[in-house]
Amino acid sequence: MPSKKSPASPRSEHYVKLQKNFCFACGKDNPQGMQLKFAVNKDQTGYVCEFRLDDRYVGPPGHCHGGIIATILDDAMGKVNRLRDVVALTSQITVNYLKPVPLHKPLRVESHEIGVRGRRHLNAAAILNSKGEVLASSEGVFIAIDPEKMFKKHLKK
Repeated sequence: MPSKKSPASPRSEHYVKLQKNFCFACGKDNPQGMQLKFAVNKDQTGYVCEFRLDDRYVGPPGHCHGGIIATILDDAMGKVNRLRDVVALTSQITVNYLKPVPLHKPLRVESHEIGVRGRRHLNAAAILNSKGEVLASSEGVFIAIDPEKMFKKHLKK
């Protein structure tokens, strides 16, 4: 369970708004993207997103491509860093493909923090079907960065 938000560090690793969001998974400004809409969960300990996948995400017939599954899990885990008001980029993820993820069915992805050590944030996520069965799960390491340096030309003024 995450602790209270840490204050912005002198290195400015705090969360910032970009001028536009073209992220393939959640970017509202990317018309070809998935446009997933995440919300803080009711306990305010993680994020949740409900979605359906259409035929453009097909891998095995009637089911989602594994790379798309990894994308959804990565994006869900990345959102967790907002709870600490930090921008952190993916360093490593591990995905467990437990059951095929179906197309055209209601799905949910949930994410939460496992722990933080310095700039390293360890998060987890899972994709579930409407029965609550876990279809895929993941853990990821995210490294806090200085967004003002990295994204300087993309920041809102």
